[in-house]
Formats: sequence, structure tokens, C-alpha cells
Amino acid sequence: TAASISTAQAYIADVSPPEKRAANFGLMSVAFGLGFILGPAVGGLLGQINPRLPFWVAAGLSLTNALYGYFILPESLAIDRRGGFFWRKANPLGALKFLRGRVGLMPLAIIHFLFWLSRAALPAVMVLYVTYRYGWNIATVGLTFALVGLCSMIVGGVLVKPIVARLGERACLIIGLVCGAAGMGLFGMADQPWIFWLGVPVMSLMGLATPALQGLMTSRISPNAQGQLQGAIGSVGAVAQMIGPGLFSFVFARSISAHLTTQGAALTGAPFFVAALLLLAGTGLAVMVGHDERASAPDHAG
Repeated sequence: TAASISTAQAYIADVSPPEKRAANFGLMSVAFGLGFILGPAVGGLLGQINPRLPFWVAAGLSLTNALYGYFILPESLAIDRRGGFFWRKANPLGALKFLRGRVGLMPLAIIHFLFWLSRAALPAVMVLYVTYRYGWNIATVGLTFALVGLCSMIVGGVLVKPIVARLGERACLIIGLVCGAAGMGLFGMADQPWIFWLGVPVMSLMGLATPALQGLMTSRISPNAQGQLQGAIGSVGAVAQMIGPGLFSFVFARSISAHLTTQGAALTGAPFFVAALLLLAGTGLAVMVGHDERASAPDHAG
């Protein structure tokens, strides 16, 4: 199912003019946030009827998507604009080679990797963290996830378009990374639940980074290579999300051990501090990418 996200992003890149791509990618964040809110709620209700029912409903929705895509959704590119498919490129090394072979893509791909690696802290340790630190029950955790989804919807549906229009994609990317780092920092230092909740809308502003980053990357690629691009960065994100859970779970386990022996409460939030540092590293790289682009602008003009 992971391929469906990359395919949808490639479709958006194909049918959107460059100046509207970031805003349209933001609409995907709205859909993701809505699913984040409704999915657990609907799954919980269906599970009370029958434990297997949520899986059957999910399968039905996936089949509906497949039928809609095959019979109704129009092709995004004319035949003469489509790229060829080669089995030798259908591997992670091929994706890396694709990114390295395009000017300006590799730094953005690294930012993409750092972004998704840091974001993995939430699903990896959030439930463990709030249960350990605040003693929250399942209902409170569920409401907090719903708040995350709601804030993500607002960011993607309301804030991305005007911020990109006013400040540009690069500034939107930097703002998103900085806010993400600030939100993760608040999570880590939150010795009271209200501070953690305060961090949710701040952290959710990191959603500004995703559509801006997508817009920056797609603008560097020809129309017939958008699918390759989305597959390549999808692979990068998948590697980050493969590493992230183990990394943050390990850091959390170590931080709890240190907390119990040294009584340093701040150590409990170590996973979120690590995530914040990763986002700050991405911010620094985004700033340098901007300087490189300005320095090379006269060469392109000439």
C-alpha cells in the first residue's frame, strides 16, 4: 500500500502548475489528518461489533480506491510525456542513483530523510512517553492523537497556501522545520500535561515542510520523471521510518533508565530532544540550499 502515496503525489505533481504544487500537496495533509482522526474512531466502533470487521472494511475501502483509479481516474500524462519503465531501476540503489544524478535534489532528499526520521518519534514512543510521564489512559491518548490530526488538517488546508504564496516554498520549508523542532522540544521538556498539549499545534506546523519540500523537488524534475521522483523519495522516507522506531525506542529505554537512577526528569524526554536536533540539522541544510541557489542564479540566467 505504500506505493499508493507516492503514486498520488506524482499524480498531483503531473496535474498541478508549479506555483500551485505546494498548496495541492497541502491538501494531501488534510486528507491524512482527516484519516488520522476518523480511522481510529471508526476502527474502534467497528471492532466492538466484531474484531475482524475493521480489517474487512479497510480491505473494501482499498478495493474501492483501486476500482476508482482503474476505471474513472484519468491518466495524468499524455503518452508522449510518459517515461519508460526499467527493471534495473526498480530498486533502492536505483532510487539513490536517480537522486544523485539530479542537480539540487540530494540535499532536499537528505532533508526529507531527516524530517521523516524525526517524525517517527511520535508513533514510536508517544504512547509510552505520556503513559509513563503523565499516567494517561487510552481515552486521553486517543483524544491527543485526534488533536494532532485536527491540527494537521488546519495546517495543510488553511496555512500552506497563503504562506507559500507570500513567502515562497523555501521559507515555508524552513518555518515548518523550525516549528517542528520547537514542538518536539516542548514535548521533551513538558513536565505537565498542558505543556505537552501546547506542543501539539506547534509541532503540527512542521506539516508546512512536507508540501513545500515536495514543491521544491518536483520543480527540479521534468514531467516524465515525476513518478520516479516520488518513488525515490518514498524509498528515502521508508528507510527513515524503518530506522526511526528502533532509534527512538532505544533512546526512550535509556532515558527511563537514567531517570530512575539519576532522578533527572528532563532525561525522560530525550527521544523528542533527538528529534528536535534532527529537524534543526534539516533547517541548517535548507538554509544552505537557499544560499547555493542564490549563488548559482547568475549562471542560470546567463
